[in-house]
Amino acid sequence: MEQLQQQIVEQHLLATAQKVEDQLDNEMHQLQKLDEDDMESLRQQRLQQMKKAALKKQEWLRKGHGEYNEIASEKEFFAEMKGEERMICHFYRENWPCKVQLHTGTLCLLSKDTECSLSVQVMDKHLQILAKQHVETKFIKVHGSSHRKYARLAL
Repeated sequence: MEQLQQQIVEQHLLATAQKVEDQLDNEMHQLQKLDEDDMESLRQQRLQQMKKAALKKQEWLRKGHGEYNEIASEKEFFAEMKGEERMICHFYRENWPCKVQLHTGTLCLLSKDTECSLSVQVMDKHLQILAKQHVETKFIKVHGSSHRKYARLAL
């Protein structure tokens, strides 16, 4: 009985390996059949993709992505938020409960600690690093008494 099961498993493995090998052979054959015009067409498509990605990155950088800035006013807060697909906002203030709120593409971090200035510095350090690594996302921070109004309106 065990030998029969082992033979069945071996047959299935062999059949799967054969299918994968056939697919790879087919892809290699198609690549070998490409002429110079086909290769040039592929190069042009890839070049257009790269140009589009570079333009998008330039637009993000122009809009302040890749940086971690503090927002001082409500008007500035909404101006920064407007039109952003992805945004992370760190709301901070002394003697404030620590929360993380997630809502439709916006992450709001609300910080408080007995040594709030230290925890805010640590959070700022990490968010600055993340802002540079994730240019596709806008990073800002907000301090002040109207923080709860911002948080409610942002979410």
